[in-house]
Amino acid sequence: MFCQYERPICSYLARLTGDTARAQELTQETFIRTYRALVRGERWDNPRAWLYRVASRLATDDYRRRKLLAWLPLSGLELDGGQSVEATVTEQVAVQAVLNALPPKYRIPLLLYIHEACSVAEIAETLNISASAVKMRLSRAREKFRRTYEEDAKFIGQDAPKAVQTEAKGGGQARLWLPHVKEGADEPV
Repeated sequence: MFCQYERPICSYLARLTGDTARAQELTQETFIRTYRALVRGERWDNPRAWLYRVASRLATDDYRRRKLLAWLPLSGLELDGGQSVEATVTEQVAVQAVLNALPPKYRIPLLLYIHEACSVAEIAETLNISASAVKMRLSRAREKFRRTYEEDAKFIGQDAPKAVQTEAKGGGQARLWLPHVKEGADEPV
């Protein structure tokens, strides 16, 4: 189990804490708790969800103790042919700043969904909430993200970066270009 999940858990915790060394400590604590639970005879239908639940709780506890989070930039924004390194870095910093503004209640499911490719059902199991609550949190997270980014972009006089641009379909409300879930669906649309 350690060999299979150590790297993804550590990567997830590094994004949450913004500190690779702290993420490694929390990863170690996650697997220590897992080992203790296995010794007690606990078994899980979905060990991945259980590991992410333990890791999320440890990160939340760490956040409460430290009262400071310095989340790492979102990984992998690739350069377009015409986009400069400065523009890409500016975009990553802007996206990360807006992500930092989200409460952990919304940030954690959004990171699990987008970066860890967890399904709505897995996030529900991980956070011990219903699938409809996960969908609501993802929806609210996207809306808060979009609104905050648009306000920040107006303040500094920039356009929205490609990763977070909004579009209005059929004169409707603008939506964030992050994966979203249709009602009743378990995967991104």
